Amino acid sequence: MTDSLAEHYLEDAVKVFRTQKKLADGAAAQVSDEEFFRAIDPESNSVALIMKHMAGNMLSRWTDFLTTDGEKAERRRDSEFVVEGEDRAAVLERWEAGWQTLFDTLASLKGVDPLRTVTIRGEPHTVVAAVNRQLSHYGQHTGQIIFLSKHLRSSAWKTLSIPRGESETFNEKMGGGRS
Repeated sequence: MTDSLAEHYLEDAVKVFRTQKKLADGAAAQVSDEEFFRAIDPESNSVALIMKHMAGNMLSRWTDFLTTDGEKAERRRDSEFVVEGEDRAAVLERWEAGWQTLFDTLASLKGVDPLRTVTIRGEPHTVVAAVNRQLSHYGQHTGQIIFLSKHLRSSAWKTLSIPRGESETFNEKMGGGRS
């Protein structure tokens, strides 16, 4: 049991971020290397570019989170949407580094920190608002990774949640059902 609402909030945020990462990892693992880098049209991003962008965002936002602006001067956001000779392993290494930075930062926050002010692109946010901003942002991109991976795998897709037609069986297994 947590001692405060702030601690509960931070614990829950970590759980949601971990779920987002697990879903994105599970989706990306299902595509081939060629599919990993495939954009479905000229205006779309590949799984690789979405992951590269998320990693760049995480490294910028969560490095020195409480003390520096979340948009670091050295970040080159536009380059996150271009494949520049990276292979899958390089993209995934950066992806893991981004998530590790996020999780390390959240683990370092204390109960009073959620009410502190941080800046992102010069705009002040409470820590809660900044975390919520990233939960939403990463959730949108996680959905894109899942959708694109599912599209590319088509009938070979392995569901990451409850399989179609098995909701009632799942609910019964969970001890739920309808009341």
